Amino acid sequence: MKILMMSVRDDEKAAIEGWAKRNNIQVDTVNWELHPDHVSELVGYDGIVIQQRSKVEAEVYPALKAAGIKQITTRTAGFDVIDLDAARKNNLVVTNVPAYSPRSVAELALAHTMRLIRKLEIFDERAAKQDFRWAGLQAAEIHSLTVGIVGAGRIGGTTAKIFDALGAKVIAHDLVEREELKPFVTYMKKEEVLQKADVVCLHVDLNPSTFNLIGKDELALMKPTAYLVNECRGPVVDTDALIEALEQKK
Repeated sequence: MKILMMSVRDDEKAAIEGWAKRNNIQVDTVNWELHPDHVSELVGYDGIVIQQRSKVEAEVYPALKAAGIKQITTRTAGFDVIDLDAARKNNLVVTNVPAYSPRSVAELALAHTMRLIRKLEIFDERAAKQDFRWAGLQAAEIHSLTVGIVGAGRIGGTTAKIFDALGAKVIAHDLVEREELKPFVTYMKKEEVLQKADVVCLHVDLNPSTFNLIGKDELALMKPTAYLVNECRGPVVDTDALIEALEQKK
């Protein structure tokens, strides 16, 4: 078996080479993305591994089939850069990494929340102008907050445990209520989570049911003082509705 990994950084190569050696599989690496001008270089490989923000162009799929490629793997949780129908029509198996570093993303949610409740961005802006007034920048403490998790799966569940450990009240909404999370969260309807949370953390994957999951009606349910932390794909939030809510200071 021969695999080509794209968009590989230098610091990733040691781990890739170690895995390839342990599994006796040839894994070659390059630092470019999957686009039409590179397909000719894929002949002889069985599968490819990608990581990119730009969509895979329509003409790439039949070209991959002609080159003998059998599988596309994206080493991300989101797979919206891949046209699943086009892949299927060209006999390409598509896989992703649904549990992409849950701890890393959960800690990022914490970092974003801390930056918001401590007003650090505004502090930084003032300090850059040699303005060290504290007026209007009173911070909140995590243990005094209710944190709402929308999407309490692998990543959202990890986020919930971190906030619980810091003393926050954690509420959550998910289609599946996991028994192992019940010591850390109180499950509620999505509308209740939005109404009661001081911080709303989004941890859902992007699919037709989550597109614009947070829109005008959902934003109207939130407290005017609440923070929205989106740790998933952008289209989960209706951007126009969000801008309107911010401009109207809702």
